[in-house]
Amino acid sequence: MRDTLRSGCPISLSLEVFGDRWSLLIVRDIMFAGKRHFREFLASEERISSRILTDRLNALKEAGILTKADDPSHKQKGIYSLTEKAIDLLPILVQIGVWGTEHQPATKPNPSNAIRLKRGGPLLWKSLMSDLRRVHLA
Repeated sequence: MRDTLRSGCPISLSLEVFGDRWSLLIVRDIMFAGKRHFREFLASEERISSRILTDRLNALKEAGILTKADDPSHKQKGIYSLTEKAIDLLPILVQIGVWGTEHQPATKPNPSNAIRLKRGGPLLWKSLMSDLRRVHLA
């Protein structure tokens, strides 16, 4: 995160945390694909470099979006978890996905998840957020 803020505008302040091209994709991967380890993020189809991934994971931890703990199954691995702040991003990610489905050309026509989330509305989102809290905040 930057040392100085551009402005006090809430949108600008939010973009200071997740306004780069990778941060929301990392949150998306944890939230919707269940990824928790560094190598799992590297395997995403967007093909983030390990240097940038390290930088973004550290920035997301510093911003209070993610936490990292030792993986009990493998001491050399870290396991990333969402914070409450991150879980609160779920409706925003859903709306970004819906907007992308409706307004951007898809290279792979598979918007079924975005459509399911749109149709399910806030009740489904609330349920998913509860599930994420059980997994990540326990």
